[in-house]
Amino acid sequence: MQIKDRYRVEGDRERITLVPETLDDLWHLQYVLEPGDLVAGDTTRRIQRNDEDLRDTGGEREHMFVTLGVEEVEFHKFSNRLRVSGVIEDCSREDQLGFHHTLNVEDHDELEVEKHWKPDQLDRIEEAEEAAENPDVAIATVEEGEAYIHTVAQYGTEERGRFTGTTGKGEYARGRGELFGELGAALARMDVDAIVLAGPGFTKQDALKHIEENYPEVAELVTMVDTAGVGDRGVHEVLKRGAVEDVQQQTRIAKEAEYIDELTERIGQGHEASYGPEAVAEAAEYGAVEQLLVLDEKLREERGPDGDWSIDVDDVVTSVERQGGEVTVFSSEFPPGQQLRNLGGIAALLRYRLE
Repeated sequence: MQIKDRYRVEGDRERITLVPETLDDLWHLQYVLEPGDLVAGDTTRRIQRNDEDLRDTGGEREHMFVTLGVEEVEFHKFSNRLRVSGVIEDCSREDQLGFHHTLNVEDHDELEVEKHWKPDQLDRIEEAEEAAENPDVAIATVEEGEAYIHTVAQYGTEERGRFTGTTGKGEYARGRGELFGELGAALARMDVDAIVLAGPGFTKQDALKHIEENYPEVAELVTMVDTAGVGDRGVHEVLKRGAVEDVQQQTRIAKEAEYIDELTERIGQGHEASYGPEAVAEAAEYGAVEQLLVLDEKLREERGPDGDWSIDVDDVVTSVERQGGEVTVFSSEFPPGQQLRNLGGIAALLRYRLE
């Protein structure tokens, strides 16, 4: 996600210009935008001609810049777009004011968002921005005699290292081990969440075995993928197969699963945990929440007119952050989020047990 501009406007609102760069960014925006926000962007709209002097064409599409008062937001992951619908509040054609319209936002489309930003919403877009700058996945490709490391960022891939050495077995085993050692040492110095180890044949398995013996903390991050080539060609194969997206999803799920496992264990033992809106709100009021867990779909629902909780979720989030707690928003698409839904959509790991 790119944050291109941000500034305060009238009414203590803030206008932020955003450019989503991936499908993940569009998914994030689904939980940032809400009814009452103003969203502006370039679009096309079918215009009916009313001038009697002009031939009726049945409506022609014209490019224009519109600002919508948001009424509905839908994420269509299979068509790679976010649909933002509402009433036209401002437009490059005044005769279109007051009509309903839908902005179809795709990756690399620029849009302006004006609203009262909540702390977790700002955190969400800032984390998405950091993800673009700090790659979370490395791709290591290796075959006999050569190895490469690339990092994956939202703007593309970048080669970070290449290594060559004598390879083979028997009398050449030492040279082969040196190649694997250089690769392992370089990966150990990188700050990434996951590593895709790829290449043809069995060389990558031997490289992984060496890494497991010498850099076990690196080996824990590795997923192996078969490719016909190494270097740029191998990276292209990895990306084409969607291996990086799979690894990123697994990393996100693993983090959420860790929190859920800790939560259910504490609940089972009667230790420092609470779940359900009323219990969590009470814990937040006492300053006892260390880690707040809330489901994205419930967070969005409770901020709108269809919420049914007796507590104000924004008050809970603000209270937790003000008292030094952390907030994790779970994805409803993954199993940990589904477990959280069964616990009421909101839970907390506590600093101490409440009687």
